[in-house]
Amino acid sequence: MVIKVFLASSSGSTAIKKKQQDVVGFLEALKIDYAPLDIASNEDNRMWMRENVPGEKKPTNGIPLPPQIFNEEMYCGDYDTFFEAKEDNTVYEFLGLTPPPGSKEAQQAEKAQKLHNGSGTEEDLDDDTTRKVAEEEEQEEGEEDRED
Repeated sequence: MVIKVFLASSSGSTAIKKKQQDVVGFLEALKIDYAPLDIASNEDNRMWMRENVPGEKKPTNGIPLPPQIFNEEMYCGDYDTFFEAKEDNTVYEFLGLTPPPGSKEAQQAEKAQKLHNGSGTEEDLDDDTTRKVAEEEEQEEGEEDRED
């Protein structure tokens, strides 16, 4: 699987440049392989990105701005959703990748699985993970109640 990051090499926007640097720098720090695809110098890249960002994710003018992130053909998100995943320690999930053993995200997933299976305790989890697991279990219970 190749993570594709659509970038603009000659953007006049400082904000876009900073966002692109943040995404690329974070992927490099985690040693995640990615392909930087320039939309400023390659019309095919620009058209592919514009056509493959889902309609509900496009801004009102219809033209998505870089950086846009894909896993092969699957749309992962833009900078804002990447930033949220980074803050929540869910970047691997955001990218559609399996977290490496020993990573914080892998540890959280393992603890959440133990709690879900009944072999762990809520003290094993951080607050965000505890909240997410509890919400998922409540939703599952609600669905089971409706089926009965």
